[in-house]
Amino acid sequence: MEETKHLSNKKQRPTEEQIQMFIGKLALQQLEQFEDALQKRYDLQRELRFPFGKQEGWGYRYAHKKSLLCYLFFEEGGIACTLSINDKGASKVEAILAQLQPQMQRLWKERYPCGEQGGWLHPKIRTEQDLTDILSLIAIKVSPKKS
Repeated sequence: MEETKHLSNKKQRPTEEQIQMFIGKLALQQLEQFEDALQKRYDLQRELRFPFGKQEGWGYRYAHKKSLLCYLFFEEGGIACTLSINDKGASKVEAILAQLQPQMQRLWKERYPCGEQGGWLHPKIRTEQDLTDILSLIAIKVSPKKS
């Protein structure tokens, strides 16, 4: 399997233009859709960060007030999300698991452990359904604001 390329030079903070060129048009549209959906649900704060090292590289950290929602990482020709669900949220994920697409169900079952039942997921965002599933998981992590 070919390794995914990331913006992995910590010393070179990418510009918006470099990010857009790297991820491509389709991923840029998905990024905009993702951010629009988050802005409707949360008091969104976005920050460009290099949080985990070269493997993920540069990405956006999204938060609602002081609560981390997720990270979104830039891949060559795409984007990927990293989010954690704590033990309290794990049972809520289990309750909606059948509503998620098979790929997301697999990611949940194979999650990197966090606590007794929670875990980290690293889904790629390639389709509208990916966005819907990720937004559902984020809503379990942090309740959306009341409309």
